[in-house]
Amino acid sequence: MERRKFLKAAGIGAAATTIAAPAIAQSNPEIKWRCASSFPKSLDTIFGAAEYTAKRVAEMTDGKFQIRVFAGGEIVPALQVLDAVQANTVECGHTASYYYVGKDPTFAFDTAIPFGLNTRQQMAWQYQGGGQELLREFFKGYNTYNIPLGHTGSQMGGWFRKEIKTVQDLSGLKMRIGGFAGQVLSKLGAVPQQIPGGDIYPALEKGTIDAAEWIGPYDDEKLGFYKVAKYYYYPGWWEGGAQLSMLVNDAQFQALPKAYQQVLETACADGNNYMLAKYDAANPTALRTLVGKGAVLRPFPREVMAACYKAAFDLYDEVAAKNEKFKKIYEPWKAFREDQYAWFRVAENTFDNFVYSGGGQPPKK
Repeated sequence: MERRKFLKAAGIGAAATTIAAPAIAQSNPEIKWRCASSFPKSLDTIFGAAEYTAKRVAEMTDGKFQIRVFAGGEIVPALQVLDAVQANTVECGHTASYYYVGKDPTFAFDTAIPFGLNTRQQMAWQYQGGGQELLREFFKGYNTYNIPLGHTGSQMGGWFRKEIKTVQDLSGLKMRIGGFAGQVLSKLGAVPQQIPGGDIYPALEKGTIDAAEWIGPYDDEKLGFYKVAKYYYYPGWWEGGAQLSMLVNDAQFQALPKAYQQVLETACADGNNYMLAKYDAANPTALRTLVGKGAVLRPFPREVMAACYKAAFDLYDEVAAKNEKFKKIYEPWKAFREDQYAWFRVAENTFDNFVYSGGGQPPKK
């Protein structure tokens, strides 16, 4: 008798569970969004991160929440994604926030500023160091909700037609460079140009620009820069760990069911890991291929790096003195950076220097 009662109760419980799952799914609406990317489809990692995120959103909602990703220029010009999101022309966009420093230099903190944070430090600042709260308060003024979506890791310094041997070689140099770094280089006489990824090659080929940076070997090989500028410099001191973001119209985000909000945040976090892992896995082979095709690797001279470093922090002090929004983020960001550098010097840097210098090679028998 007791056994029959137990089986009957268990059967009712199982039936309730079976009914509950679809009932929960049915309680959420079907939503279709458009996502405007700043990047061309040919760049499968940086464009692909948004597609990967959209796929994860659909999977986690049984197809109820659909996001369709459009390449730069398909429905919105590549460098106008923020404007489209702010105006609710599209519900969301995938971009680098530092493209919009012309509106306010504070946007740069959401991507990278020269001689700033590496990828892990940027993530620590965003998620645990108060960065996300500061940035979301700033973005709210643009009717936008920002979510980190993708990291490139440390970037290369770009492609140059001529060697850079001294600071004087920067004078008059026309260079495609994004974000705040262009303002740093302009202090040293360079002429920065902000050009979408898909338009860089023809500008370099025609001589409209003398140099160009993008991300790193994997994408740079696809874009073919080695064919028109052979000197490949490193490191990209302006992007020690660049972060991309999913920018969402704030009203659209707040209107989402809470479950969908969490799904979107989680999917973007997955996209973060996807992009960084793919770049780290693909860049070594791509770099060897580029060198085999004639790329000439060059480190930036220390004199040039030192001059750029000084110019960068002079610029930050100047901007902070006249821009309260920038200052509000810059001061805690700078303090966080100093703490991170102190820690990374102790363990991370010591380990990296040892193994990368050859000290970590297996002993010879």
